[in-house]
Amino acid sequence: MSDDSLFSHHEHALEQRCPQCGGALQFRQSKHGPFLGCEHYPQCDYIQPLHGQDGQIIKELDVPCPACAHPLVLRRGRYGMFIGCSQFPECQHIEPIDKPDETHLACPECGRGELLQRKSRHGKAFYACNQYPKCRFAVNQKPVAGRCQQCGFGLLVEKKTAAGIKLVCAERRCGALQTDAS
Repeated sequence: MSDDSLFSHHEHALEQRCPQCGGALQFRQSKHGPFLGCEHYPQCDYIQPLHGQDGQIIKELDVPCPACAHPLVLRRGRYGMFIGCSQFPECQHIEPIDKPDETHLACPECGRGELLQRKSRHGKAFYACNQYPKCRFAVNQKPVAGRCQQCGFGLLVEKKTAAGIKLVCAERRCGALQTDAS
């Protein structure tokens, strides 16, 4: 929520009255976001959440929704930007802005899926099987085709060290450093 919209909420809050005790509502901030609270707190515990960023429309796109043919819109949600249908909540179609990067490496755990690069809600990259939730295999480092020299696991990952990039086994219980003769 921009500072201007917070200010307008603040000014509007001065006009609003608490439905429980009739006191003035005041703009407050918590770790869960902005809210309006009664001026008589703690005697009166009335609060009204201000969810300004949950699904806020940023821009209308000239692309029809594949589910209902209404226009798609760019939205800002609690986990970042995404594309969604303008008819939400009637139509719940959403798309991520960043499509996952394919590695074209087979999942060593299930054998049916491929590993895709994904981003956590904190923006960090990781690689996971595209058969999720049936297969929950994931690694944090970049996967590389190969077989572990020690345990035979079918995937290696790049590990950055002071001496450069080394290949290690992707199996968490093994983690063996691979020699250059692989």
